[in-house]
Amino acid sequence: MYRGALNLAKILELKPRQISKILNTPSRQLLSRQIIMGSINCKEYKTTGSTPKNTQSQGGTVGSYQSKCNNPAMATTTSTRPSSSDAVAEYTEAVTVECKITDLKDNEMRQVDFDEDTRVLLVKQNGRLQAVGSKCTHYGAPLNTGALGLGRVRCPWHGACFNLETGDIEDFPGLDSLPCYRVELGDEGQVMLRAKKSDLAKSKRLKNMVRRKPEDQRVFIVVGGGPSGAVAVETIRQEGFTGRLVFICKEDYLPYDRVKISKAMMLDIDQLRFRDEQFYKDHDIEVWLGVSADKLDTAQKELHCSNGYVVKYDKIYLATGCTPFRPPIPGVNLENVCTVRELADTKAIYETVTPETRVVCLGSSFISMEAAAGLVSKAASVTLVARENVPFKASFGQEIGERVLKLYKDSNVDMRMESGIAEIIGNEAGKVTEVELVDGTRLPCDLLILGTGSKLNTQFLAKSGVKVNKNGSVDVTDFLESNVPDVYVGGDIANAHILGLAHDRVNIGHYQLAQYHGRVAAINMCGGVKKLEAVPFFFTMIFGKGIRYAGHGAYSQVIIDGDMEELKFVAYFVNDAATVTAVASCGRDPVVAQFAELISQGKCLGLDQISDPATRQDWTKKLAEPLPTVL
Repeated sequence: MYRGALNLAKILELKPRQISKILNTPSRQLLSRQIIMGSINCKEYKTTGSTPKNTQSQGGTVGSYQSKCNNPAMATTTSTRPSSSDAVAEYTEAVTVECKITDLKDNEMRQVDFDEDTRVLLVKQNGRLQAVGSKCTHYGAPLNTGALGLGRVRCPWHGACFNLETGDIEDFPGLDSLPCYRVELGDEGQVMLRAKKSDLAKSKRLKNMVRRKPEDQRVFIVVGGGPSGAVAVETIRQEGFTGRLVFICKEDYLPYDRVKISKAMMLDIDQLRFRDEQFYKDHDIEVWLGVSADKLDTAQKELHCSNGYVVKYDKIYLATGCTPFRPPIPGVNLENVCTVRELADTKAIYETVTPETRVVCLGSSFISMEAAAGLVSKAASVTLVARENVPFKASFGQEIGERVLKLYKDSNVDMRMESGIAEIIGNEAGKVTEVELVDGTRLPCDLLILGTGSKLNTQFLAKSGVKVNKNGSVDVTDFLESNVPDVYVGGDIANAHILGLAHDRVNIGHYQLAQYHGRVAAINMCGGVKKLEAVPFFFTMIFGKGIRYAGHGAYSQVIIDGDMEELKFVAYFVNDAATVTAVASCGRDPVVAQFAELISQGKCLGLDQISDPATRQDWTKKLAEPLPTVL
């Protein structure tokens, strides 16, 4: 037993403390963990409540449920029928949909109508039929157009992943899981579905969450009200933690979809927030709004907060994000010189802009570019000033940057590339009126938006014992624990491993990655063993054109497939070792999602597989192929 645990620990890179945890685990659970970590297809952890012992859901107490037909020849309408009167009452009558099992090929997805308001995604793999909700729970993308992997489906738009067995969300963005449907077969192979009645009114499902128990004296703290912290507090309750859960949020708002604020500045908090106040009350999540962390004392296990309170903790998750950087330009503190990070920033900008406002955006970051695109139809003029010769050059390369530059010019944004601002000039009232460029040119300016980078919010960790790197990031293990036990770190401030070709830790400020970190940290804080297995995925929307990108790493050449002028292309970023490190696309979904799924399976894509335009998409067939057995 001890030797087996050590072997497993070596594979998972576990710490001695985690080895001890495994050694105290019954052998059946140990075997379960071996399977969990060894295959991407398995359900990664158990939600609260009792788990059924057979393949049918009994309904009611578990957070995930799914029934299936393994052998079409043996399946009948009675073989998967709910076995108790309570379960029968919980599900609808069987509905025959327009599909037979013989209509679907293996590894095929199809969207079918359950009723006039409900669509269902049918998937056939290894002769089995499974049925889940048809829309991604993030922004509603049709999953039948997504990337089908081994036992899961990935959203074509933004890369969220859902387990076909359980419907559970496994990668992000998003919060909720998919509803699942009972699959039954008629005598002639007709597919019949039963829906859980509680799921019919919505296209998403919240996993079961526990509440606090007075006898449980443990205290967990989550610091940071961004996407990472929001996922963490929910996952902690889903994992069965019944102690006190304190959620510290620097902003005065409950967690919200920060991705939207630079793209649609007119939205208010009710249109942006993930959950309402009642949600957190119902699940005994103690939310402190307008509060930040001032000091962490790891010796005493105490967090000192800006409201004067000191909270003792058993475990703590830090996801404090970053703050926009204001470059040292004369006049940078004048009124109407703004950054874009929080909802209060975009509200101030939106209230300032009128049809007479002359806007200048500094930098070609995603924030600055999205703000320029969003304001050009609302202001008198928008000028973007950047030091590169094309936008997004570092991320997408020269050719894509040139096409984006043309898109902005065609959309009436004045693009001042290979330039910068030397001085910001104001009036007697302290408001900006002009900016002077490095070449001496002066531009009228009523509103200046800075998209000039950010700095990580880890100053409160000084003298805490938590090791902080020069850039402000924190090195973490593959389980998101810092060098100090019981202190977990994620999101923008984490320097962590990713899946792909990057062997060293990387510090990446992606929205999707932040949410994923929140889930992984929460599982490990609650006693689970969940290793980081993330593929970076980000996206932007400019002038109605969505650009997706997955992967990470240096590249020496970019292979473009498609029509750049029409903005319908795929870009393959290839390194010196003739390996694809990343893929970007515009108007060619779901290629980026397929690449992310390929990397998540531990596979790779070589230059030789994409050199011939006639067979360039053949690599996507590898998604349904199992990994070769390693002897």
